Amino acid sequence: MSIGFGERTRAALAAYGPLCVGIDPHAALLDDWGLAQDAAGVREFGLRTVDAAAGRVAAVKPQVSFFERFGSAGIAALENVMAAAAAAGLLVIADAKRGDIGTTMDAYAAAWFTPGSPLECDALTVNPYLGVGVLDGTFDLAARHGKGTLVLAATSNPDAARLQRAIDADGRTVSAAVIDAVSRRNAADTPAGEWGSNGFVVGATVNWSEAGIAAFQPPAPILAPGFGAQGATPADLRTRFGTLADNVLASESRSILSAGPDRIAATIEERAARYQEVMGG
Repeated sequence: MSIGFGERTRAALAAYGPLCVGIDPHAALLDDWGLAQDAAGVREFGLRTVDAAAGRVAAVKPQVSFFERFGSAGIAALENVMAAAAAAGLLVIADAKRGDIGTTMDAYAAAWFTPGSPLECDALTVNPYLGVGVLDGTFDLAARHGKGTLVLAATSNPDAARLQRAIDADGRTVSAAVIDAVSRRNAADTPAGEWGSNGFVVGATVNWSEAGIAAFQPPAPILAPGFGAQGATPADLRTRFGTLADNVLASESRSILSAGPDRIAATIEERAARYQEVMGG
């Protein structure tokens, strides 16, 4: 049986520290890097980022939309980038935020989790706001193949607060209810002492008290966007995540990618070292 995503993340964090490099080929960044605004441009951007990240960080997180905008050729470029990242030993998190009902969601899961699939990744960001139950088939397939999900729980975009902090019939915020439901699934599927493979997306700038969320069991990975250009710093890791800081994949994109192709490797090394210093590594 393959090792689950939770335990693989745990090992990668222990080896490399918290930094997760986002692969977000914004149009402006392609221009800055001297690359074309086409599928070949995003492919080159992604492959150079993978080369810079390999051996320096735990994970990379391609933002699917920036590849998808170029249609089938863009998706082929994404496939190349993810395959290169996997071959380099990086955890590959596809940031696609998929969420749908029934067989539709199951088909998304098959695309991203089936071994040998062109889009195979280690983990996929998923949206629970059609109901956590619609993700059951996705959780099943992920567990079968040693993959993981990162479930949107408490995001930092202002428009999310009204929905995610609404109070349910049990007096919990919606974010807390999502974490509770996914944690129950992890508890049922995870051997004692191991990390669950269904983790959470919690923005690095989220106030946990205001969001109505707290530490959860069993442990599971936390993907935390918002470090770098969005304002959170490595020093915020312990402050914002407390006892769960060791579970965090701290995602940085523009703050690293804006260094350009000649400086990106050095910038990744500098940022990774800063996170390791903060975490006592």
